[in-house]
Amino acid sequence: MMSQTSTMPPSGPIKELTYSEFYQQVKNNPESQQITEITLVEGATENTIKGKYADGSEFRLNIPTQEYETLVNRIADDPSITFEVKPPQTFWQQVFFSFMPILIIILFIWFISQRGAQMGNRIWSFGKSRARLNTKENNEVTFKDVSGVDEAKEELQEVIEFLKDPKKFERLGGKIPKGVLLVGPPGTGKTLLAKAVAGEAGVPFFSLSGSDFVEMFVGVGASRVRDLFEQGRKASRTSGKGAIIFIDEIDAVGRLRFAGIGGGNDEREQTLNALLVEMDGFNNTGGLILIAATNRPDTLDPALLRPGRFDRQIVVGLPDINGREGILKVHTKKIKLADDVDLRKIAQQTVYFSGADLANVCNEAALLAARRNRESVGQDEMFAAVERVTMGPEKRSRSASERETELVAYHEAGHAMLSLLIDEVNTFTKVSIIPRGMAGGYTLTPPTEDKHYYNKKELLGMITVSLGGLVAEELHLGDTSTGVSGDLQHVTKTARSMVCDYGMSEELGTLAYGQHDGQGFLGRDLMKHQDYSGHTAKLIDEEVQKIVEEAYNRARKLLSENIDRLNKLAEALMKKETLTVDETIELLGMQGEVKQPEKFQDIPQDISPENPPA
Repeated sequence: MMSQTSTMPPSGPIKELTYSEFYQQVKNNPESQQITEITLVEGATENTIKGKYADGSEFRLNIPTQEYETLVNRIADDPSITFEVKPPQTFWQQVFFSFMPILIIILFIWFISQRGAQMGNRIWSFGKSRARLNTKENNEVTFKDVSGVDEAKEELQEVIEFLKDPKKFERLGGKIPKGVLLVGPPGTGKTLLAKAVAGEAGVPFFSLSGSDFVEMFVGVGASRVRDLFEQGRKASRTSGKGAIIFIDEIDAVGRLRFAGIGGGNDEREQTLNALLVEMDGFNNTGGLILIAATNRPDTLDPALLRPGRFDRQIVVGLPDINGREGILKVHTKKIKLADDVDLRKIAQQTVYFSGADLANVCNEAALLAARRNRESVGQDEMFAAVERVTMGPEKRSRSASERETELVAYHEAGHAMLSLLIDEVNTFTKVSIIPRGMAGGYTLTPPTEDKHYYNKKELLGMITVSLGGLVAEELHLGDTSTGVSGDLQHVTKTARSMVCDYGMSEELGTLAYGQHDGQGFLGRDLMKHQDYSGHTAKLIDEEVQKIVEEAYNRARKLLSENIDRLNKLAEALMKKETLTVDETIELLGMQGEVKQPEKFQDIPQDISPENPPA
């Protein structure tokens, strides 16, 4: 049996010795070997000795100066002691180390005061507005840089004209709107319109976000509102032409007050109340106009939207075909385009794209052309950019087994075949088994027109095409995979909307089921209220199931009748990975059987960034 011991030096307080004790220990040290280290710190009237014993403990003592020489000689005669002498501190060293803590505190206070001055004394100005003043010199955006929202431009142009020539409107008894609310989906150009107003107006333009009013301290938001409008009044009086205040994302501060869920937010409500008061009376000085933007008008307080505050609500929607081409022309002004680029065709392929989406398409096309070492951006890059924005980037590096590739090929072939066989749906333009984004493959079916309304037959056709992948998997593999989950979600949502929202059920009639609660917490669309009985809920489920089964049977019938074409298309996809609609029609010999997609109306040829579409 073996044992091992470890000796650790004892730790404890430093032992204070008298001079007599220390002298005796030094005298006996050659025999006892008790002391191992001694450090002597010289002083003016006395010296300090610090030392260490063999067991690791430490000691210290003070000795008079007159005993210094005798002790040094005694220690020097003992070779077992490590002896060190430190010179005494000078007078200035003592002064420096004595006043160092005080000096550090003074420097810290000075740094904080300087920092506060550089930040505009923000520590003491929480209640001041954070609005940024824009002038023509620091804003280069004008209405020439905005396209596709001509009605909104016309409305805002009228506001600018009033500021420049108010007598033109006042002579007929008209009054300029006190407030203008820009409403629309994200990316449609609401903030860009406001910047264009700043560039065109030639008056002081204050801009800030709704979240700039929000702070952790109670009362700060209301104080900032009052300070903002006070700055606006002063700027209006100084310029003599009026001023504009722009609040972006006003829903951050203008939400519906106390809706009964979880209580109210006193700080936000105080801020909103201050905003309502200022908007009700700020026009007394004349020439001060408020412009705000939001993509959630349903969450705003009704008191904020009433006439006298926001007199005008301008809807900035998604651009139509003419607007999209105009936007593409604006965003390609600085891009070197090849001669084969046809922006009209790009506009046709980008139905329901917002202005921000189109700007992203142009940028992605330029980046793709650079990666390909092209001298200019061609039509291929533009179409590839549309697919990238719509579906995500290609994932050619992702490996897949032969069986999985076959599964994806038949799934996408099922969608593509039904797209060709059903007249009431849009014909696909491209089918591919190359993964993009979250999809293992895709069938690209862009709308052929700016369509906003669909009839029952068209919705049933869409559901049928969505079930094409599932049916194709069943016909070829005898089973289905998890790849149909997205299709089933789309099918269920569409069928339920047909029954509950559009009144397209013969059994339930032309009624809408499931009204929104209208609650204000997290917006008014928090939940849908079941305003029908359990028996009606059962009928709704049965009608939804009936619609889906009808579409499923139709899809299975069409694909079973064209099983040879389905197999041929799937095999071609496994070889080529990607096929266009023309290649597919030629491959399957379906010339004359496929309904030609409706064409867009002709686009005026004089559209340009300087002459946007009207």
